[in-house]
Amino acid sequence: MAADVQSGQWYLSAMHADEMWKVSTGKGVKVAVVDTGVNADTPSLKGQVLADEVPQSVGFKATEDYDGHGTSMAELIAGNGAKGGLKGLAPGAKIVPYRLAMKDFNNESEKKKAPQLSAVIRAIADSDVKIISMSIGEDIERPEDLAAIKYAQIRGKLMFAATGNDAQEKNLIGYPAAYPYVVGVAASDESGTVGRFSEHGNYVDLASPGLDVPTWCDNTFRSYCTNQGTSQATAIASASAALIWSAHPDWTANQVLASLIDTAGRDWAKDNPSTYLGYGLIRPRKVLENADYDPVPANTDPLAKENATGVTDDKGASPSASTSSQPPKAASDGQTSAAGSSSKSAANTTTWMALGAAAAVLVIGGGAFAVFRTRRGA
Repeated sequence: MAADVQSGQWYLSAMHADEMWKVSTGKGVKVAVVDTGVNADTPSLKGQVLADEVPQSVGFKATEDYDGHGTSMAELIAGNGAKGGLKGLAPGAKIVPYRLAMKDFNNESEKKKAPQLSAVIRAIADSDVKIISMSIGEDIERPEDLAAIKYAQIRGKLMFAATGNDAQEKNLIGYPAAYPYVVGVAASDESGTVGRFSEHGNYVDLASPGLDVPTWCDNTFRSYCTNQGTSQATAIASASAALIWSAHPDWTANQVLASLIDTAGRDWAKDNPSTYLGYGLIRPRKVLENADYDPVPANTDPLAKENATGVTDDKGASPSASTSSQPPKAASDGQTSAAGSSSKSAANTTTWMALGAAAAVLVIGGGAFAVFRTRRGA
């Protein structure tokens, strides 16, 4: 199992992980994984999860993953690869787990005890965690979540979230990716091609590997399956930020993000981001290999344009057009594995879903990660 799993992590070689690890492994950086919980006992996560640092008020069963999704994201970020498990892109980083109750989670008594996203984000904001990774999403904007995210931004946190996987059906505006100060991450394959499922709009900020990425098949943690989705892309983008922040511990969240945007692979104007790939494919190596990299001023918001303009989808529709008065719905499908299994996950009163998608692609990329060239999506 092990050799096959790690050999399937194509993005590690495409992103030149071995070269980056000579400079940074993410050591000293804590990443909060807000998801279905994180199983700290998988071989790849032993010693990597700081469960004791989760505040009791929002830490209900944080290390009991009822889906397998959160554990997969944690391994993609900081897995140590032990016994052939997933090797994280930032194996020196540490994971702080947070567990939300999804709609399809059937234990009603536990649902009532599970924290809301806004409370989780505020708790993380008051901790020494640097990065918040949210491979979750819904199509409804919630004032309490927005307020919590603004608070986390003031506290210097760098937040990543999946843009969503319903582009083939609805391409709805996805939250929390569409909130200001949150980096919306789209999914691409090895050739720089964005997944056909990957939702698009002006809230897409970066693209990251998200197709044909191994994750746990389910919550039995017996085997890995090949999956697709903006979830995986978000975890890998979060790990990329951890590598940079570890190498430059005095940088602010703005500076780390700005460096990722500045060095992203694209062949369109930097000030005219793609609605499919945002500012381009993440290339943390381009920052790490330059010891004299000069960051932007500490208080410069790299997403100021998006935050000032407001969020729209690729057709220019604003969140005000959303049917938020209707009962929220889960994604049409959760994560689809090579083994043919599938799962749906959405939150209790906040309707969150674990993000995955079918393996279809829309070619808008001109080259592979190896040469870091893409074309702008229309």
